[in-house]
Amino acid sequence: MRKGTFSCIDGHTCGNPVRLITSGHPNLRGDTMSEKRQHFMAEYDWIRQALMFEPRGHDMMSGSFIYPPSTPDGDVSILFVETSGCLPMCGHGTIGTITFALEHGLIQANKHGLLKLDTPAGRVNVNYQMQNGKVEWVKLFNVPAFLAYENISIEVPELGQLMVDISYGGNFYIIVEPQENFPGIDKWTASQILKYSPIVRQTINQQLSCVHPLDATVKGASHVLWTGQPKQQNSSAANAVFYGDKAIDRSPCGTGTSARMAQLFAKGLLDVGEEFVHESYIGSQFVGCIEGVTEVATKAAILPSIRGWSKVTGTSNITVDDDDPYAFGFQVI
Repeated sequence: MRKGTFSCIDGHTCGNPVRLITSGHPNLRGDTMSEKRQHFMAEYDWIRQALMFEPRGHDMMSGSFIYPPSTPDGDVSILFVETSGCLPMCGHGTIGTITFALEHGLIQANKHGLLKLDTPAGRVNVNYQMQNGKVEWVKLFNVPAFLAYENISIEVPELGQLMVDISYGGNFYIIVEPQENFPGIDKWTASQILKYSPIVRQTINQQLSCVHPLDATVKGASHVLWTGQPKQQNSSAANAVFYGDKAIDRSPCGTGTSARMAQLFAKGLLDVGEEFVHESYIGSQFVGCIEGVTEVATKAAILPSIRGWSKVTGTSNITVDDDDPYAFGFQVI
């Protein structure tokens, strides 16, 4: 039998939903969060499906569980779940999770303003500012990001040829910049992004193998990052990130921003220490920065940081019972 009641704190990070699940945690095997992620996907993915998809969630839903640290010096572990799967890392989800957990007293920092997080993708450190019981901002220092493939040509029905890059920032992103057959997100509708993104993603994953060199369980290009002209004058760049089957990220996307900065750095278009204000499809912003450079299995990589904010919108108790024919969710595509 698969049933339970899951308490949740709901909110958003710069417009994109975050559902912090505060009860009903499955007991996961493994010494690392990467190993625990594999156990969750093998045996407990029904929880993700039930809480992320309709009728209890929706196409953009993204969530998380917090667990005890899996490293001796860690403060807390995070497991990310969303409609696109159980992710290695999620930037907007981290900002929301930390904000909600601190404001509700679910985690305590050993050093005020600093948290050490264990994620399936690796160690992510966080700075935050809290005032009068509210978290004003969260700045995460993400896992190393790198450009995996450059100038890959694909054929897209109705569009024609596209040149894309694939970059890693905690997930693999297919980055599409304005070109002959793509005028930019400022000239496209959301329906066009939703139409062509699955085709681009499928084509790339058939053509290339995207596997993290240090963790073979992190594989596949899961997100498509379309770029274009920003709406706000102080934005460095704008993007629309496609994920799942029909979702566009309402936030600027934290791992996507990391991947974008890695791509720009590799092409000599962004320097270490340079502020990168990344704008979402709805105009919200993250402030990114390349904090330093490193290597991932001899490949040049950056150490990215992302700063953003989150707001709580409510709490809920969600019941899942397998006698409900829609217990484990559905999509209308």
